[in-house]
Amino acid sequence: MRKTKRYKVENANSLWQIYNTVPFLKVFKNFIIIQIARYTPLLSIKNWLYRTFLRMKVGKQTAFALMVMPDIMFPEKITVGSNSIIGYNTTILAHEYLIEEYRIGEVVIGNKVMVGANSTILPGVSIGDGAIVSAGTLVHRDVPAGAFVGGNPMKIIYTKEEMEQKQKNEPLQ
Repeated sequence: MRKTKRYKVENANSLWQIYNTVPFLKVFKNFIIIQIARYTPLLSIKNWLYRTFLRMKVGKQTAFALMVMPDIMFPEKITVGSNSIIGYNTTILAHEYLIEEYRIGEVVIGNKVMVGANSTILPGVSIGDGAIVSAGTLVHRDVPAGAFVGGNPMKIIYTKEEMEQKQKNEPLQ
């Protein structure tokens, strides 16, 4: 189960009430910073932008590939550990707006995590240390440490123990 806080709305759907949720100027500033970072090829500059202007928690030597899209409204709710890779065009959401409610949740990505290209991480999930998320995966629930997951809906392909056994049996070239 994802860990999100739910907020009921009345009348129009929650997206019509967006600026009751988050100030317009914050969204505008975040949009500009994220667009600059999405196209910046220098990883250290990208991480500095995320830490300084978006208040994201980003570990050392973490790499956000080209076109990664962090949450535009609540980027401060995103934590990425050290030495992780977030693949090309991945989206990391800390909010979701629905018809009768909106939800906000922390996203915690551990150390040495590999997230494949074109993945989407939903609010309120944690990805454990050393996990691997296959390209194109919808991460809709927590990922155990060391697991290899993939698909839509996401499924565990290998547990940490199975991954360790597989790596023992396949020597590096």
